[in-house]
Amino acid sequence: MRKMAVMVYGVPGSGKGTQANLLADTFGLIHFDTGRFLESVVHDPKRQREAIIKRERKNFDTGILMTPSFVIGEVKKETIKLAKAGWGVVFSGSPRTMYEAERLVPLLEKLYGKKNMFFIRLDVDAEHSFRRNGARLLCKECKAALLTQYYPSKHPTHCPICGGPLYRRSLDKPEVIRERLKEFAERTAPVFSYAKKRGHTVHLIDGRPAPYKVFEAAKRAILRRSR
Repeated sequence: MRKMAVMVYGVPGSGKGTQANLLADTFGLIHFDTGRFLESVVHDPKRQREAIIKRERKNFDTGILMTPSFVIGEVKKETIKLAKAGWGVVFSGSPRTMYEAERLVPLLEKLYGKKNMFFIRLDVDAEHSFRRNGARLLCKECKAALLTQYYPSKHPTHCPICGGPLYRRSLDKPEVIRERLKEFAERTAPVFSYAKKRGHTVHLIDGRPAPYKVFEAAKRAILRRSR
């Protein structure tokens, strides 16, 4: 277990979640999957009558970024809990707006120290994003993503990890992906300049190769800085 904070960024389908899982396993970190966390919040059956949940679920399901004040409030609370428990953390796609970055990055610097923070950006173009998301399947039970490109069956129905049924997310529809790409360019990309101004290095890594190759590059970037 290492006391560090890693932020993994990339457009939809760039492999943020996969790389965050690999980094978490390797360095003993908690993977804070912001997208999955927020999805569980807005789809919580017990909260569907709340006005704020109705608003945020509509944004989430159509690919529009959720209200930053709502997101950062939930994320900060969980982050502080993890740090106080002695855990390092890896985020996939968060903080995703300048509003969130200006509130979360200084907190992470205080909790973990600048030298123990790593920004990784997976470089994947729009064509690859559409192709990957169009073929993406997730397990309803363990939530693992099936890498269909490397799976022998052309029509998989069950998760190879736990045997659960596979499904396609509403977020992976072409019209939603188009909106998410636009949101990334307009609202997330500025976070990289902000991080650099605060003295952080943003490691740009080609996200198109097989996940294990991308992981090796990400791991090297972290180990090189950690020495």
